[in-house]
Amino acid sequence: MELNSVLLTAGGSIGFFKLVNCGVSKLPIPESACRNAWKWRNVCTSFTHSLITGIWAVLCFFVHPQMAEDLIGTHSVFSHALVSVSIGYFIYDFLDMVVNQKMILSWELLFHHTVVISCFGIAVLTGRYVGFAVVALLVEINSVFLHLRQILRMACLAAGDLYRINSMVNLGTYVVFRINTLAWMTRWLVLNRDNIPLFSYTAGSVGLAIMTAMNIVLFYRLLRSDFLKSSGPMPTEVKESRGQGEGKKET
Repeated sequence: MELNSVLLTAGGSIGFFKLVNCGVSKLPIPESACRNAWKWRNVCTSFTHSLITGIWAVLCFFVHPQMAEDLIGTHSVFSHALVSVSIGYFIYDFLDMVVNQKMILSWELLFHHTVVISCFGIAVLTGRYVGFAVVALLVEINSVFLHLRQILRMACLAAGDLYRINSMVNLGTYVVFRINTLAWMTRWLVLNRDNIPLFSYTAGSVGLAIMTAMNIVLFYRLLRSDFLKSSGPMPTEVKESRGQGEGKKET
C-alpha cells in the first residue's frame, strides 16, 4: 500500500470509530453507567475494535498462511489494511481520552497507544514487519472479554453468572493470547535480531518490554479483583489499562 492509501485507511478508521461512538450514544445506557456516559461509549467502541480486529487478525493468517513463515517481508494487502485500521483506532482513542479524561487517569493508556502507533507506523510505512504486527493484534481476542468484563461491571452485572463465566474465559484467553503471544514475540525478535536493523530491533524490544510489564500488572489486578477477593458486587471501575490496571481502560 502506498502512503496515500495508508493515510486514507487510517483516516477512514478514525471516522468509522467516531461513528461507532456516536451510534452507541443513541442507544439506551444502563442507569448505573449514566453518571459516566463518555466512559460507557468509549468502552463499547473499544469492544467493537477488539471484536473486529481479533477476528481479522486470525483471518489474515488463514487467507495468507505464507505470512506465518516470514513475519518480516511477507504480507497481504488484507494484513496491511488491518494494521492501518488499528493505527486509526488507536489515534482516535488517544484523542478521545485527551479530550474527555483527566491525564492522571489515562497516562498509562496514552503511553501504551503512543508505543503501539509508533511500532505499527514503522510496519505500514516500511512495508516490513506487518506480519509481526498482525501477531501482536491477536491479543485483541482477549480484549473482547476484557472489555466485556468492564461493560458488565458498569451495568452492575458483576454478581451474575455471565460475569463469572466471562471472568474465567477472560483469564484463560489472557494467558493464551496476551502472555503467550508476548513471550513468543520476544523470542522471535531475539532469534531474528541479525535480520532486523538496529532501529527497528530497538523499537520492537522497547515496545515489547513496555507491553509485557503493563500486561503483567494488569493480570495481577484482574486475578486479585475477580478471583482473590471475596465477593459481593464490585464497584464500577474507571478505565483499566489494555494493554491493556484499576483506574484505566482494559485493552
